[in-house]
Amino acid sequence: MPEQKYRLLITVKEIRGTCPVFKVGDRITIESPRIIVEKTDNLCIHALGSMLTMIVPLSRGVSFKSLGLTRKDEEKGYVQCLDPGKPYTDGGTVLFEIRREKI
Repeated sequence: MPEQKYRLLITVKEIRGTCPVFKVGDRITIESPRIIVEKTDNLCIHALGSMLTMIVPLSRGVSFKSLGLTRKDEEKGYVQCLDPGKPYTDGGTVLFEIRREKI
């Protein structure tokens, strides 16, 4: 039986500090291994780096809960970018919500 595949819909939920790349509500759409550029508002290497290890398992149906991205069994989870913000950097941390839908 073929493996179920999922589209990942990633949305900026919150920014703590400042972010030169994202604003709240920005979206990234991934159909692994492809980033759907036409449905992506912006992309940052720091943010992408924090998500990379989760993208393939989530796109293949591994649960958000088993990856430690949520407390409940649901089709969404949360990650944040690697920038710690003040007082360590001039940037800030971006919180992303990842949802998925079958493709």
